[in-house]
Amino acid sequence: MEWYTAIAYFFAGVFLANGVPHFVQGTSGNRFQSPFASPPGVGESSPLVNVVWGLANFCFGYLLLSAVGDFRPGVTVDSLLVGVGILAMGIFCASHFGKVRNNSGTIS
Repeated sequence: MEWYTAIAYFFAGVFLANGVPHFVQGTSGNRFQSPFASPPGVGESSPLVNVVWGLANFCFGYLLLSAVGDFRPGVTVDSLLVGVGILAMGIFCASHFGKVRNNSGTIS
C-alpha cells in the first residue's frame, strides 16, 4: 500500500465519523456546532446546515475510500486505518463537544 493511500483511508474514517453528529443532530431538528457558525466550531448552526455538512463529510469519506487505492472491506489493514481515523475523530469530537456543550473548559 502506498503511503498516500494509508493517509486517505485514515482521513476517510475522520470524515465519516465527523459526519455522524452533524447529520444526526440536523435530522433531529437540533442546532449544533459547525465550522460555519460564529465562532466556528463553538457557535451553533441550523439543523439544515448540519444535515448538509454531515452529508458533505459522508461524501468526502466515501470519495477517499473509492477513489484512492483499492479499498478492501473486512479484516484488512484498509479497514484498520479507517477505524483508527474514526476512533481519532470520535475522541476529538467527544472532548471538543463535551467542553463546548457543557461549558466545562476553555476552547482555544
